[in-house]
Amino acid sequence: MKLVVVSAGLSVPSSTRLLADRLAAATGRQADVDVEVVELRELAVEIAQNLTNGFPGRRLAAAIDAVTSADGLIVVTPVFSASYSGLFKSFFDVIDKDALTGMPVLIAATGGTARHSLVLDHALRPLFAHLRAVVVPTGVYAASEDWGAEGLDGRIERAAGELAALMRGLSATRRPAPDAFTVVPFAEQLAAMTEGSAN
Repeated sequence: MKLVVVSAGLSVPSSTRLLADRLAAATGRQADVDVEVVELRELAVEIAQNLTNGFPGRRLAAAIDAVTSADGLIVVTPVFSASYSGLFKSFFDVIDKDALTGMPVLIAATGGTARHSLVLDHALRPLFAHLRAVVVPTGVYAASEDWGAEGLDGRIERAAGELAALMRGLSATRRPAPDAFTVVPFAEQLAAMTEGSAN
């Protein structure tokens, strides 16, 4: 299965990327996954250009293709002004609104204080619910004091286990976008039912 990790960290090294890597590793211990990481920092210019001209650059197009063709996503953003970063939101703004329908998603965020932990339920979860993704019950927030402290590892493992289970259960049954459904005229349906009852 293909697991794509979207990291919106801006610095190098980045606590956001560190959390993303730990979540991916934990998921890999519970499911057979091939991991691909999308670093939004490297795509910032192309994302801005796509927002203004409507066309993705080569690297952005590859990132969008990776995300939309994944069996599961891990998305991690730093907290800015009590919400996800503008770069994070802009990336998902350039993805077709139906492309993540049924996609298993693990949401996570990093911040300087535990007071911003509500970003998971007040910003990230509504965003992916709007995109009709399937968000795992456990989100992971890591404040500065959480690194090396008791509790973070347990949350990571629990969330990763939920994502692995969803990926196994949903990857083969993701519903296609509405325009991919085949509409069968009622007359044909009726003929098929009549033929079946005659046998």
